[in-house]
Amino acid sequence: MKHVIIAAIATIALSACTVTPEETEDLMNNPLTAPYEAAFGIPPFGKIENKHFLPAIEAAIEAHQAEIDAITANTDAPTFANTVLALENSGRALERANAVFSNLNSADTNDEMQDIAKEISPLLSAHRDNIALNEELFNRLKEVWDHRDKLGLNGEESMLLEKSFKTFSRNGALLGETEKNRLREINARSSMLSLEFGQNILAETNDFVLLVEDEKDLAGLPDGLLRSAAKTAEEKGHKGAWVFTLHNPSVLPFLQTADNRELRKKIWTAYVNRANNGNEKDNGENIRELTALRAERAALLGYKSHSEYVLEESMAGSVERVEDLLEKISKPAFAAARSEAADLQEMIEAEGDTFELQPYDWRYYAAKLRSKRYSLNEECVDDFIPQAGK
Repeated sequence: MKHVIIAAIATIALSACTVTPEETEDLMNNPLTAPYEAAFGIPPFGKIENKHFLPAIEAAIEAHQAEIDAITANTDAPTFANTVLALENSGRALERANAVFSNLNSADTNDEMQDIAKEISPLLSAHRDNIALNEELFNRLKEVWDHRDKLGLNGEESMLLEKSFKTFSRNGALLGETEKNRLREINARSSMLSLEFGQNILAETNDFVLLVEDEKDLAGLPDGLLRSAAKTAEEKGHKGAWVFTLHNPSVLPFLQTADNRELRKKIWTAYVNRANNGNEKDNGENIRELTALRAERAALLGYKSHSEYVLEESMAGSVERVEDLLEKISKPAFAAARSEAADLQEMIEAEGDTFELQPYDWRYYAAKLRSKRYSLNEECVDDFIPQAGK
């Protein structure tokens, strides 16, 4: 049954597009639009190439828009089934294709995929706005909402209706035409800025290399990390040396175990200053513009701040409740941090050093303190965990 549903979604995506026969054939052979044959609907990652992403997502956007148009073109009175449920069930092909692209772009990206993301991002932003600001669609949804007490909806249906109505309201459905147009501009620009922000962080993460050629600088590092660093060095053309990066599996254990304080400082400084180095990858201007756009969008939608807008649908519910929680936990949190810092400073001095504890020292001495107090060898724990189920 699952394969039948997937095939139907793919057919909708293809039939909605105004494409040539050659393009239709390409879409039919596209692994992102063809039915997934693997167990549990797992995508055929081995068959997916970068060239497949944009056509599949463009086709899926057209298919989703066709589904929305079918809802608004319905001449029957709006009901939960023909409006709310139909809206909820629409866009499955787009969700499927974009989920694959988004996850691969996050976990295994490259320059070509990042360029594709810059093409896809404005398409998705415009498509989301086309739905959220669709007056005919919202009017049908509002008709169901206004008569909800007479529809005999169960708890699940009532929750879906409320969620759908609030989503449209929070995304500008009640605005005038001028405000809607400005909201589109804000959303499009914010989407691109968020994408650029992440890509800049990723680029600086990937660009940094800590090359170690003197074996004495490796003191304290565990064997597993050294093997990985040697392999990375060989891949980068530095056979016989060791390369450490800003990716978490490399930088975090390095900060925790490396005896060489200057190297800890170097890699920590690079890590915390990613996209904050005054170069073409610097995110400072992106942050300033994104912050201003978020504030403008919040005001446009009737909120005091972006925080108020975001928190309205969260568990906290309001800025005041978050501030109250932060106030309650800040004093004991700072007290615990100061106490731990004092313990770490005491350990530094007990070892005959006179320098003041710095951020790049914290993981290193915290690990030593745990080992001293609890005889805890974290490398042994890591080796043991995979065997625990045996």
